[in-house]
Amino acid sequence: MIVYKRIKDFKEIDLEGLFRSVGWFSGKFPRKLKTAMQGSDRVVSAWHGEKLVGLIRGLDDGVWQATVDCLLVDPEYQGRGIASTLLKTLLKEYASFLYVNIVPDEKKNVEFYLKHGFKVMKEGTPLQIKGDGWKSGN
Repeated sequence: MIVYKRIKDFKEIDLEGLFRSVGWFSGKFPRKLKTAMQGSDRVVSAWHGEKLVGLIRGLDDGVWQATVDCLLVDPEYQGRGIASTLLKTLLKEYASFLYVNIVPDEKKNVEFYLKHGFKVMKEGTPLQIKGDGWKSGN
């Protein structure tokens, strides 16, 4: 049975395991992940017993705009509706906001978000700086 929790304080090893299970670069930095979760506005996690199997976090300003970030589910647990439950749970909390944005890290996930009511922005283009390269101008 999957249990959903609203917590922000995770063990580094749990975050590392989940993020590495989906091959995310950030899994190499469990201490930063732990700090990021603690500093997030909202975090919903999915647990199978003591194992962290899914997570979503939201960053927001309290009233106007929110960004959905870090929606991931361990591949062993995908296909069970966990990602949809995590997303729906977070979106309920953002129901009164004017905008809820997401920039999927992988194009293959766009269809998932479209099924949940998101629309492709006509004028928007996602941009990103990855890692420490921006500090040196590289």
